[in-house]
Amino acid sequence: MSESSSRDPSRDKAMSVAAISSERIESDDNAWTRRLVFFLRIMAVISVIKGLYHWAQVTGFIGGEEDAFENQAMAWQAATVYFAVIELVAAVGLWLATPWGAVVWLTTVVSMAVIELMFPGIYGGSLTVVSLEALMLGAYLALAWMAARERPP
Repeated sequence: MSESSSRDPSRDKAMSVAAISSERIESDDNAWTRRLVFFLRIMAVISVIKGLYHWAQVTGFIGGEEDAFENQAMAWQAATVYFAVIELVAAVGLWLATPWGAVVWLTTVVSMAVIELMFPGIYGGSLTVVSLEALMLGAYLALAWMAARERPP
């Protein structure tokens, strides 16, 4: 009797189901970490867009003559240059999912919220911007917490 004819088909099926389920368990081990990295990549794309927007303001690529960079208040100019640089630096770190990238991004989020709340004369004091920044911060903290829980100490 050959070896292939002596195999039990139900045993082969059970082994393949066990192999598939063990692969699924292994892939689900880092589900929150994968979600966190995906979130960081989305935030990286948003940071690139925001950084390029600020650079477009600095270079005069967008806006009219009255909105020109040199016609703005010194505080507006300083904040715009700050965000033009830091958003792009944060984007690189976020895309690479590095710890420093998250720190720089958190700095941009908190900085924008503080400028909107404490210095409304610079960008207008929009509570919508503050709410969006707080929502992104909350999502990051929740995902980071869940990702940290799935890794053993």
